[in-house]
Amino acid sequence: MRVIFMGTPDFSVPVLDALVAAGHEIACVYTQPPRPAGRGRKDRPSPVQARAEELGLMVRHPKSLRAAPEQTAFAALDPDVAVVVAYGLILPREVLEAPCRGCLNIHASLLPRWRGAAPIHRAIMAGDTETGVCIMEMEEGLDTGPVLLRETTAIGPEDTTGALHDRLSTMGARLVVEALERLRDLPREPQPAEGVTYAAKIDKAEAKVDWTRPAPEVARHINGLSPFPGAWCDVAGERLKLLRARTVAARMVEDSAAPGKVLDGLTIACGEGAVEIIEAQRQGKRPMSAAEILRGFPLPERLD
Repeated sequence: MRVIFMGTPDFSVPVLDALVAAGHEIACVYTQPPRPAGRGRKDRPSPVQARAEELGLMVRHPKSLRAAPEQTAFAALDPDVAVVVAYGLILPREVLEAPCRGCLNIHASLLPRWRGAAPIHRAIMAGDTETGVCIMEMEEGLDTGPVLLRETTAIGPEDTTGALHDRLSTMGARLVVEALERLRDLPREPQPAEGVTYAAKIDKAEAKVDWTRPAPEVARHINGLSPFPGAWCDVAGERLKLLRARTVAARMVEDSAAPGKVLDGLTIACGEGAVEIIEAQRQGKRPMSAAEILRGFPLPERLD
């Protein structure tokens, strides 16, 4: 098929590669404009733009698709279908209707659960035991279109958003290739009205760890925000980013341990139970195991 691909972050790159490998003609790649990044704050292209240019594909990065000239330019590409994954811009009706076979979205949740911006983070933070990928036919509502294909995967107790992100990206790439092969025959499954939840964008203000919460919630908070933006706590005036955690059996925790108390190594008491920090990152340093962190970095009796 003649495909317009629309995506921006690392999550989208394996999908672009899969479409090219499957022999589809990529009419154009749409992505977010370059943004200032790094110490020099120079404009840096998105991961999708960088990969598309490596592949010799045409790239466009408009700031919006609402203007008539952009919509005309999009339609002039004469696509059979558009494949959209973590693009980051709203597609107006004129764009949605331009491809003769519609626009397909790869969404990293089991719709209608976790519509919106941060479905992977929110699924882990909420304690979901499974998630997956849906290939959805797009319409003007927020992730409301009918589902063509879906596949599930378990969320393990120590899964981080980073690990789940990579797994779902690979799954989405495989599923969308299958969807294009079977597009004429796939049934369109309307989403049920029951069970709708919204995955609000992650706000950095919610990243600080609250040790008064029960240990399972604290562990999910840490794992769900890893690696970005990263849950954190204050250690003697230094912000320590916590990247992976697991709960500790209740019998191992002192009944009198106050929330935030350092029990052993990087095991920290919570409102109920405790969590063991498996991986963390000091300011200006690489991610390290708990044992590496503790070398030359004495902890106070209690963390804030």
